[in-house]
Amino acid sequence: MVTLGRTPVAITGMGVVTPAGCTLDDLWAGLLAGTSTAAPLDHYDFGRHAVRIGCRVRGLDRAGLLPPKQARRMDPFARYGVTAALSAYEDAGAPAPGPGRTAIVVGNAVGGRWTSDEESRKYTELGPQGVNPLMPLMTMPNATAALLAMRLGWHGPALTIATTCASGADAIGQAMMLLATRRADVVVAGGCESTLTPVTMAAFGNLNAVSTRNDAPEQACRPFDVDRDGFVMGEGAGFVVLERTEDALARGAAPYAEVTGYAASADAYHLAMPSDDGFGAVTAMSAAIADAGLEPSDIVHVNAHGTSTRHNDRVEAVALRKVFGPGGPPVTSTKGVIGHLMGAAGAVELIATVLAVREGTVPPTANHERTEPGMEIDVVHRTSRPIAPGPALSNSFGFGGHNACLVVEPR
Repeated sequence: MVTLGRTPVAITGMGVVTPAGCTLDDLWAGLLAGTSTAAPLDHYDFGRHAVRIGCRVRGLDRAGLLPPKQARRMDPFARYGVTAALSAYEDAGAPAPGPGRTAIVVGNAVGGRWTSDEESRKYTELGPQGVNPLMPLMTMPNATAALLAMRLGWHGPALTIATTCASGADAIGQAMMLLATRRADVVVAGGCESTLTPVTMAAFGNLNAVSTRNDAPEQACRPFDVDRDGFVMGEGAGFVVLERTEDALARGAAPYAEVTGYAASADAYHLAMPSDDGFGAVTAMSAAIADAGLEPSDIVHVNAHGTSTRHNDRVEAVALRKVFGPGGPPVTSTKGVIGHLMGAAGAVELIATVLAVREGTVPPTANHERTEPGMEIDVVHRTSRPIAPGPALSNSFGFGGHNACLVVEPR
């Protein structure tokens, strides 16, 4: 288990690229509407696939942030990541510490899967000479961090974290550590992913982890619902700019919120599923809350990992009940709207948690109609719900048993 030790850290900028939109306003409106973005995948012939639906990014209208030539040489995961990160940097007012006092931390689960699939196809059809020589540079998981450092001219650490579905949350947690130890003054951190590729979709379909509601995709992802049958794959990116609160206020920034707690743990149990007792999740949640100097009763809202898979949702509910008792704070999952963004999920969901705290409103969990009997958690559904000002918890749990939890508090 890793915890941070309290150093007030402010979020001074946020940027997103999601299936619900590529601005904070669009994402928030989509979450409040509670309408799924899942649809039939039309960018490839998925006719033979068991799963033919997903949540795609459409209308990326901030493409002007990237020169066209550079954009063409980037896998979608990096293009989404750099775009969201630059949006967050602009949103923060383009803070400019010394180049060596900066850091970039990117969460990513698999790297350039689109490019890898496409170049494998070319190799099969055209032979070795048909393969793009830039493939290694386009597929490397650290491409986003490298490209962003070049774009900003930042010479501090440019790191990549790979803890599967917890990657984005862990990236933000590691960024907090860099600030707490004063190894950086400004950090851009978040996650990015794009895995709606033929091979990846086939693999997850064969793993029986994703919903097969191909004829009703808008109803497919149903976190904590008794009729759930798996998650829906999404894609996108979310990034934040983090600074020590004292520094942010000194330069006249207006923080969205503070991230006051972080903890990570490992289940040490199984590559694909958590243990029935939720030990790893309980450990991470409890430690993150304690890291923020809080008690579980102080938490006013939980943004759950809530994938819509049968076992994982059940175990997360068990863990929530152990930490908060029956009922507990209102819980929501964004995945009913935007799908599972894998390595980007934790970062985008933290941003959703910040927006909920700022607006005093918990968005509904899309497609949730009836909580599975025995879960005993308070899932917000059908309509949004007001909450009192206070700290909120964002959960991210990944394949391999990686758990990362973050606590945010309003300013």
